Amino acid sequence: MKQIVNIEVNGDVHEVAAEPRDSLLEVLRDHLGLVGPKRGCDGGGCGCCTVLLDGRAVYSCMVYVLSAEGSAVTTVEGLAEDGQLNPLQSAFVEAGAVQCGYCTPGMIMTATELLADGEDLDDDEIRHGIAGNLCRCTGYQKIVDAVQNVARNR
Repeated sequence: MKQIVNIEVNGDVHEVAAEPRDSLLEVLRDHLGLVGPKRGCDGGGCGCCTVLLDGRAVYSCMVYVLSAEGSAVTTVEGLAEDGQLNPLQSAFVEAGAVQCGYCTPGMIMTATELLADGEDLDDDEIRHGIAGNLCRCTGYQKIVDAVQNVARNR
């Protein structure tokens, strides 16, 4: 039986009728039309569905939407302001860290949390921080470079 869920996504509150078993990913993609979070493994193993839930990176395929009620969700679409990419999104483009692009939204969301505390990060810390996100195209170095560029320039 569907239940009404009030969920804040990218600063806007949405009222959605969802099944208790529906994942946050399903609601974001199928009900709200946000295609940044990708459907990959549907089991928390690839990271391409990563979003921020109250500022913390989570696999949206592993979060029941009912448990996200009252929380603030940010997807990759919510990072841009006034149609302009945020610095991390721009850094991914500039570093060529986007290849096929399937993992990119999840990587960016994970890196957003990683960069949030303002600490300096070395390459090993970045690699450890993004370890839950799989990429089959880049070999990770360009992704690490993009995150490092933002960390240095903030």
